[in-house]
Amino acid sequence: MTTTRPGPGPLAAHWDLDPAVTFLNHGSFGACPRAVLAAQAEWRARLEREPVRFFIRELPGALEAVRATLGGLLGAQADDLALVPNATTGVSTVLRGIGLQPGDELVTTDHAYGACRNALDAVAAERGATVVVARVPLPTHPDAVVDAVLRTLTKRTRLALLDWVTSPTGLVFPMGQLVTELGRRGVDVLVDGAHAPGMVPMALDQLGAAYTTGNLHKWLCTPKGSAFLHVRRDRQPGLRPLVISHGATAPLRGRSRFQVEFEWTGTFDPTPWLVLPDAVRTLEGLVPGGLPALRQRNRSLAIEGRRLLERSLGAASLAPDEMIGALAAVALPDGPPGEAMSAQGTLPLQDALLERFAVEVPIIPWPALPRRLVRISAQLHSSIEQVAWLAEGLGVLLAEERPQRS
Repeated sequence: MTTTRPGPGPLAAHWDLDPAVTFLNHGSFGACPRAVLAAQAEWRARLEREPVRFFIRELPGALEAVRATLGGLLGAQADDLALVPNATTGVSTVLRGIGLQPGDELVTTDHAYGACRNALDAVAAERGATVVVARVPLPTHPDAVVDAVLRTLTKRTRLALLDWVTSPTGLVFPMGQLVTELGRRGVDVLVDGAHAPGMVPMALDQLGAAYTTGNLHKWLCTPKGSAFLHVRRDRQPGLRPLVISHGATAPLRGRSRFQVEFEWTGTFDPTPWLVLPDAVRTLEGLVPGGLPALRQRNRSLAIEGRRLLERSLGAASLAPDEMIGALAAVALPDGPPGEAMSAQGTLPLQDALLERFAVEVPIIPWPALPRRLVRISAQLHSSIEQVAWLAEGLGVLLAEERPQRS
């Protein structure tokens, strides 16, 4: 058992993470390596030296190069990709752009990300549509996920918003099977792939989903504010960005209106996207074997960390290893009576872990209090020794909670 808090691992030196904190929450906002931040600073300096030249003459070609790189990473045609600031924007863009009608049904699961569920509810209320929630209880397995979703379908189902990697429960859903089965029933899928790029292999053209959005700032470690929206070619006509700008009337010059409109939605900082090639090179340089080896390293650490926590807590696995990527959630004992979230959206146990053990990790109420999960993230800057330190801290704090639960 660890008796002192472990220091950062050797690869953590490539990040500016606080060495006084055991950081096991990469999944929430990501963390950007020092070399990528330096590359971003160079792009920003170039922009500010001559902003007119940069935005008008240089940026279109630079963004085209980014989409080409991104297309190679995602197994997609570059012309089918739009750059958006985050996956939540990608989800809202599709929901507001597909022409929902009164009586339409929108399917999701109870593992959906809260912000995207809010978007579903808001658009459904505005358009007279209905949100239908597929319940996927834990423990679960891939077939149970597919069965739960298919049971919700009716002749009124218009769209299914499904997480590729769930945020609260850290599970990799069987997206290929889901898209295929829903497609056979004439239902479009909007894939919330917020965690997918850099965590799971992606081949979007082969997947065939109508819409896929994902963040680059999480597992590909770009700066905050970089994501993509992939739209299948037959679903591009009529889909417009949330902000309408010059692209609505700009000359096409051989490009589609989809490409032209999404490329310019007003003045913005494009540097989080422009450093994508730098982020990929940085990550690939840290692990022999490139991104596939990095994904496997992180997955192996998440599985090992999950097993360590399960042994320490006496908890059963919530899903088979095949549903684990670089996130892993473990069930905790129920919280004490009356436990509530703070104004900052944290539970007392999460705050105590940070204050007393310097561990940054989410404690998630799921499906609702008093039920709780602890979710760990595995990235190159994290280690199994850090998970062991988390387990020790949890042991102390849960023992202190026990009288309140009895």
